[in-house]
Amino acid sequence: MIHGGAGSMRPGSLDPEMEKAAHDGLGDALDAGEQVLAKGGSAIDAVEAAARAMEEDPAFNAGRGSVLAHDGHVECDAAIMEGAERRAGAVAGLRTTRAPISAARAVMEKSPHVLMGRGGAEEFALEQGLEQVPNTWFVTPERRRQLDELLARGSEAFDAEIKYGTIGAVAVDEAGHVAAATSTGGLTAKRWGRIGDSPLIGAGTYADDRAAAVSATGLGEVFIRAAAAHEVCARMRFCNEDLQSALDAVLAEIGAMGGTGGMIAVAPSGEAAWSFTTPGMYRARCDARGTRQVAMFDSTSER
Repeated sequence: MIHGGAGSMRPGSLDPEMEKAAHDGLGDALDAGEQVLAKGGSAIDAVEAAARAMEEDPAFNAGRGSVLAHDGHVECDAAIMEGAERRAGAVAGLRTTRAPISAARAVMEKSPHVLMGRGGAEEFALEQGLEQVPNTWFVTPERRRQLDELLARGSEAFDAEIKYGTIGAVAVDEAGHVAAATSTGGLTAKRWGRIGDSPLIGAGTYADDRAAAVSATGLGEVFIRAAAAHEVCARMRFCNEDLQSALDAVLAEIGAMGGTGGMIAVAPSGEAAWSFTTPGMYRARCDARGTRQVAMFDSTSER
Protein backbone atom coordinates (compact mmCIF):
# COMPACT_ATOMS: atom_id res chain seq x y z
CA MET A 1 0.00 0.00 0.00
CA ILE A 2 1.32 3.45 -0.90
CA HIS A 3 0.32 7.09 -0.57
CA GLY A 4 1.39 10.21 -2.42
CA GLY A 5 0.08 12.80 0.00
CA ALA A 6 -3.22 14.10 1.31
CA GLY A 7 -4.77 17.52 0.94
CA SER A 8 -7.22 19.88 -0.66
CA MET A 9 -7.41 18.24 -4.10
CA ARG A 10 -10.91 17.47 -5.35
CA PRO A 11 -12.26 16.04 -8.62
CA GLY A 12 -11.81 18.69 -11.30
CA SER A 13 -9.49 20.83 -9.16
CA LEU A 14 -6.27 19.59 -10.76
CA ASP A 15 -4.84 20.20 -14.18
CA PRO A 16 -5.75 17.05 -16.18
CA GLU A 17 -2.11 16.42 -17.09
CA MET A 18 -1.02 16.72 -13.46
CA GLU A 19 -3.81 14.42 -12.34
CA LYS A 20 -2.84 11.81 -14.94
CA ALA A 21 0.84 12.09 -13.99
CA ALA A 22 0.04 11.47 -10.33
CA HIS A 23 -2.30 8.57 -11.15
CA ASP A 24 0.30 6.95 -13.42
CA GLY A 25 3.04 7.57 -10.86
CA LEU A 26 1.06 5.79 -8.16
CA GLY A 27 0.62 2.82 -10.49
CA ASP A 28 4.33 2.70 -11.29
CA ALA A 29 5.31 2.85 -7.62
CA LEU A 30 2.79 0.13 -6.80
CA ASP A 31 4.36 -2.01 -9.54
CA ALA A 32 7.83 -1.47 -8.08
CA GLY A 33 6.83 -2.69 -4.63
CA GLU A 34 4.62 -5.49 -5.91
CA GLN A 35 7.39 -6.93 -8.07
CA VAL A 36 9.63 -7.28 -5.02
CA LEU A 37 6.99 -9.13 -3.01
CA ALA A 38 5.91 -11.32 -5.93
CA LYS A 39 9.44 -12.69 -6.13
CA GLY A 40 9.45 -13.53 -2.42
CA GLY A 41 11.33 -10.38 -1.45
CA SER A 42 11.21 -8.67 1.92
CA ALA A 43 8.81 -5.97 3.03
CA ILE A 44 11.71 -3.59 3.65
CA ASP A 45 12.93 -4.02 0.05
CA ALA A 46 9.40 -3.50 -1.25
CA VAL A 47 8.76 -0.23 0.59
CA GLU A 48 12.16 1.14 -0.40
CA ALA A 49 11.49 0.29 -4.05
CA ALA A 50 8.05 1.93 -4.01
CA ALA A 51 9.30 5.03 -2.21
CA ARG A 52 12.28 5.31 -4.53
CA ALA A 53 9.97 5.25 -7.55
CA MET A 54 7.99 8.18 -6.15
CA GLU A 55 11.15 10.09 -5.21
CA GLU A 56 12.18 9.94 -8.88
CA ASP A 57 8.75 11.10 -10.07
CA PRO A 58 8.25 14.90 -10.13
CA ALA A 59 4.51 14.41 -9.63
CA PHE A 60 5.16 13.96 -5.90
CA ASN A 61 6.64 16.08 -3.11
CA ALA A 62 9.65 13.86 -2.41
CA GLY A 63 13.05 13.71 -4.07
CA ARG A 64 12.83 15.32 -7.51
CA GLY A 65 9.74 17.52 -7.50
CA SER A 66 9.96 18.41 -3.82
CA VAL A 67 8.57 21.75 -2.72
CA LEU A 68 10.93 24.66 -2.19
CA ALA A 69 11.93 26.16 1.12
CA HIS A 70 11.61 29.90 1.76
CA ASP A 71 15.01 30.66 0.25
CA GLY A 72 14.39 28.60 -2.89
CA HIS A 73 16.25 25.36 -2.25
CA VAL A 74 14.99 21.83 -1.61
CA GLU A 75 15.45 19.96 1.69
CA CYS A 76 14.42 16.30 1.84
CA ASP A 77 13.49 14.15 4.85
CA ALA A 78 12.94 10.38 4.90
CA ALA A 79 12.56 7.41 7.24
CA ILE A 80 12.35 3.64 6.95
CA MET A 81 11.57 0.97 9.57
CA GLU A 82 11.15 -2.80 9.71
CA GLY A 83 8.83 -4.52 12.14
CA ALA A 84 10.70 -7.70 13.07
CA GLU A 85 13.39 -6.08 15.23
CA ARG A 86 12.06 -2.51 15.01
CA ARG A 87 15.24 -1.28 13.38
CA ALA A 88 14.90 2.17 11.86
CA GLY A 89 16.84 4.81 9.99
CA ALA A 90 16.04 8.41 9.09
CA VAL A 91 17.56 11.51 7.52
CA ALA A 92 16.53 15.16 7.61
CA GLY A 93 17.47 18.23 5.63
CA LEU A 94 19.23 16.52 2.71
CA ARG A 95 20.05 18.82 -0.21
CA THR A 96 22.18 16.73 -2.58
CA THR A 97 21.46 13.02 -1.99
CA ARG A 98 19.36 11.78 -4.90
CA ALA A 99 17.64 8.95 -2.99
CA PRO A 100 16.71 10.12 0.53
CA ILE A 101 14.92 6.85 1.34
CA SER A 102 18.04 4.85 0.49
CA ALA A 103 20.05 7.19 2.71
CA ALA A 104 17.61 6.46 5.54
CA ARG A 105 18.06 2.73 4.98
CA ALA A 106 21.84 3.15 5.03
CA VAL A 107 21.54 4.88 8.42
CA MET A 108 19.53 1.89 9.66
CA GLU A 109 21.87 -0.77 8.32
CA LYS A 110 25.31 0.85 8.20
CA SER A 111 25.43 3.03 11.30
CA PRO A 112 24.71 2.73 15.04
CA HIS A 113 22.28 5.66 14.80
CA VAL A 114 18.63 6.18 13.88
CA LEU A 115 18.43 9.82 12.74
CA MET A 116 21.03 11.97 10.97
CA GLY A 117 20.55 15.52 9.74
CA ARG A 118 21.82 18.11 7.31
CA GLY A 119 25.56 18.07 6.50
CA GLY A 120 26.36 15.02 8.59
CA ALA A 121 23.67 12.97 6.89
CA GLU A 122 24.90 14.15 3.49
CA GLU A 123 28.49 13.20 4.33
CA PHE A 124 27.38 9.78 5.53
CA ALA A 125 25.34 9.20 2.37
CA LEU A 126 28.36 10.11 0.26
CA GLU A 127 30.53 7.69 2.24
CA GLN A 128 27.97 4.96 1.55
CA GLY A 129 28.30 5.54 -2.18
CA LEU A 130 24.86 7.08 -2.71
CA GLU A 131 24.58 9.34 -5.75
CA GLN A 132 24.86 13.08 -5.15
CA VAL A 133 23.26 15.70 -7.42
CA PRO A 134 23.09 19.51 -7.47
CA ASN A 135 20.18 20.87 -5.49
CA THR A 136 18.79 22.30 -8.72
CA TRP A 137 18.19 18.71 -9.91
CA PHE A 138 15.28 18.45 -7.45
CA VAL A 139 13.64 21.70 -8.58
CA THR A 140 10.80 21.79 -11.13
CA PRO A 141 9.17 24.87 -12.71
CA GLU A 142 5.85 24.07 -11.03
CA ARG A 143 7.39 23.97 -7.57
CA ARG A 144 9.15 27.28 -8.28
CA ARG A 145 5.82 28.79 -9.32
CA GLN A 146 4.15 27.55 -6.14
CA LEU A 147 6.84 29.15 -3.98
CA ASP A 148 6.69 32.45 -5.84
CA GLU A 149 2.90 32.52 -5.50
CA LEU A 150 3.00 31.84 -1.76
CA LEU A 151 5.76 34.40 -1.11
CA ALA A 152 3.82 37.01 -3.07
CA ARG A 153 1.05 36.80 -0.48
CA GLY A 154 3.46 38.15 2.11
CA SER A 155 2.23 35.79 4.83
CA GLU A 156 4.10 33.43 7.11
CA ALA A 157 1.00 31.23 7.44
CA PHE A 158 0.72 27.84 5.75
CA ASP A 159 -1.14 27.72 2.45
CA ALA A 160 -4.85 27.27 3.21
CA GLU A 161 -5.26 25.09 0.11
CA ILE A 162 -2.18 23.03 0.86
CA LYS A 163 -1.51 19.53 -0.37
CA TYR A 164 0.66 17.54 2.00
CA GLY A 165 2.65 15.76 -0.70
CA THR A 166 4.61 13.40 1.52
CA ILE A 167 4.95 9.94 -0.03
CA GLY A 168 4.91 6.65 1.83
CA ALA A 169 4.72 2.88 1.52
CA VAL A 170 3.85 -0.01 3.83
CA ALA A 171 4.09 -3.72 3.10
CA VAL A 172 3.85 -7.19 4.60
CA ASP A 173 5.88 -10.01 3.06
CA GLU A 174 5.27 -13.75 2.87
CA ALA A 175 7.13 -14.23 6.16
CA GLY A 176 4.62 -11.96 7.91
CA HIS A 177 7.07 -9.11 8.52
CA VAL A 178 5.95 -5.52 8.01
CA ALA A 179 7.87 -2.40 7.00
CA ALA A 180 7.18 1.28 6.41
CA ALA A 181 8.90 4.05 4.45
CA THR A 182 8.12 7.77 4.24
CA SER A 183 9.81 10.56 2.26
CA THR A 184 9.06 14.26 1.75
CA GLY A 185 10.24 17.67 0.73
CA GLY A 186 8.18 19.18 3.54
CA LEU A 187 6.10 22.34 3.26
CA THR A 188 6.38 25.08 0.64
CA ALA A 189 8.26 28.13 1.99
CA LYS A 190 9.34 26.33 5.17
CA ARG A 191 11.97 28.21 7.20
CA TRP A 192 14.54 27.81 9.97
CA GLY A 193 15.40 24.21 9.12
CA ARG A 194 11.84 23.06 9.83
CA ILE A 195 11.48 19.25 10.10
CA GLY A 196 8.09 17.56 10.07
CA ASP A 197 6.86 14.16 11.17
CA SER A 198 8.10 12.07 8.23
CA PRO A 199 11.63 11.31 9.52
CA LEU A 200 10.55 11.04 13.16
CA ILE A 201 10.11 7.41 14.16
CA GLY A 202 6.75 7.01 15.88
CA ALA A 203 5.29 10.20 14.40
CA GLY A 204 5.12 9.84 10.62
CA THR A 205 6.69 6.41 10.28
CA TYR A 206 6.51 3.25 12.40
CA ALA A 207 6.62 -0.54 11.97
CA ASP A 208 6.10 -3.28 14.54
CA ASP A 209 5.37 -6.93 13.77
CA ARG A 210 3.24 -7.00 16.93
CA ALA A 211 0.79 -4.54 15.35
CA ALA A 212 1.31 -2.85 11.98
CA ALA A 213 3.42 -0.70 9.69
CA VAL A 214 2.21 2.89 9.32
CA SER A 215 3.11 5.85 7.09
CA ALA A 216 1.49 9.26 7.55
CA THR A 217 0.98 12.46 5.58
CA GLY A 218 -0.48 15.72 6.85
CA LEU A 219 0.27 18.68 9.07
CA GLY A 220 3.46 17.29 10.59
CA GLU A 221 3.52 19.48 13.67
CA VAL A 222 0.29 17.89 14.93
CA PHE A 223 1.27 14.35 13.90
CA ILE A 224 4.45 14.80 15.96
CA ARG A 225 2.49 15.93 19.01
CA ALA A 226 0.17 12.95 18.66
CA ALA A 227 2.99 10.43 18.06
CA ALA A 228 0.54 9.34 15.39
CA ALA A 229 2.10 6.28 13.75
CA HIS A 230 3.06 4.71 17.07
CA GLU A 231 -0.35 5.57 18.54
CA VAL A 232 -2.04 3.47 15.86
CA CYS A 233 0.09 0.48 16.86
CA ALA A 234 -0.47 1.13 20.57
CA ARG A 235 -4.24 1.17 20.14
CA MET A 236 -4.05 -2.15 18.33
CA ARG A 237 -1.81 -3.77 20.95
CA PHE A 238 -3.33 -2.42 24.15
CA CYS A 239 -6.93 -1.65 23.20
CA ASN A 240 -7.45 -4.59 20.83
CA GLU A 241 -8.67 -2.24 18.11
CA ASP A 242 -8.70 -3.38 14.50
CA LEU A 243 -6.50 -1.52 12.03
CA GLN A 244 -9.20 0.68 10.49
CA SER A 245 -10.60 1.68 13.89
CA ALA A 246 -7.14 2.58 15.16
CA LEU A 247 -6.39 4.75 12.13
CA ASP A 248 -9.75 6.52 12.36
CA ALA A 249 -9.38 7.14 16.09
CA VAL A 250 -5.89 8.64 15.80
CA LEU A 251 -6.94 10.91 12.94
CA ALA A 252 -9.94 12.03 14.99
CA GLU A 253 -7.57 12.90 17.83
CA ILE A 254 -5.36 14.81 15.40
CA GLY A 255 -8.45 16.64 14.14
CA ALA A 256 -9.33 17.67 17.68
CA MET A 257 -5.80 19.09 17.95
CA GLY A 258 -6.28 21.16 14.81
CA GLY A 259 -4.59 18.92 12.24
CA THR A 260 -5.60 17.09 9.09
CA GLY A 261 -4.02 14.42 6.94
CA GLY A 262 -4.05 10.71 6.32
CA MET A 263 -2.36 7.40 7.06
CA ILE A 264 -1.89 4.02 5.44
CA ALA A 265 -1.18 0.84 7.38
CA VAL A 266 -0.79 -2.92 7.01
CA ALA A 267 -0.70 -5.66 9.67
CA PRO A 268 1.30 -8.93 9.66
CA SER A 269 -1.99 -10.75 9.01
CA GLY A 270 -2.33 -8.96 5.70
CA GLU A 271 -5.06 -6.67 6.98
CA ALA A 272 -4.63 -3.28 5.31
CA ALA A 273 -6.39 0.06 5.66
CA TRP A 274 -6.16 3.74 4.88
CA SER A 275 -7.88 6.75 6.40
CA PHE A 276 -7.78 10.49 5.74
CA THR A 277 -9.54 13.65 6.90
CA THR A 278 -8.77 15.81 3.85
CA PRO A 279 -10.84 15.98 0.63
CA GLY A 280 -8.39 13.64 -1.08
CA MET A 281 -5.36 11.42 -0.63
CA TYR A 282 -3.28 9.92 -3.41
CA ARG A 283 -3.21 6.22 -2.57
CA ALA A 284 -2.94 2.73 -4.03
CA ARG A 285 -2.88 -0.88 -2.89
CA CYS A 286 -2.42 -4.40 -4.20
CA ASP A 287 -2.28 -7.87 -2.66
CA ALA A 288 -1.58 -11.51 -3.46
CA ARG A 289 -5.28 -12.12 -4.18
CA GLY A 290 -5.12 -9.85 -7.20
CA THR A 291 -6.72 -6.78 -5.65
CA ARG A 292 -5.41 -3.62 -7.27
CA GLN A 293 -6.71 -0.13 -6.59
CA VAL A 294 -5.45 3.37 -7.39
CA ALA A 295 -7.44 6.31 -6.01
CA MET A 296 -6.97 10.05 -5.52
CA PHE A 297 -10.13 11.58 -4.13
CA ASP A 298 -12.80 10.61 -1.62
CA SER A 299 -14.32 8.12 -4.05
CA THR A 300 -12.11 5.23 -5.12
CA SER A 301 -11.35 4.09 -8.63
CA GLU A 302 -9.86 0.94 -10.09
CA ARG A 303 -6.80 1.00 -12.33
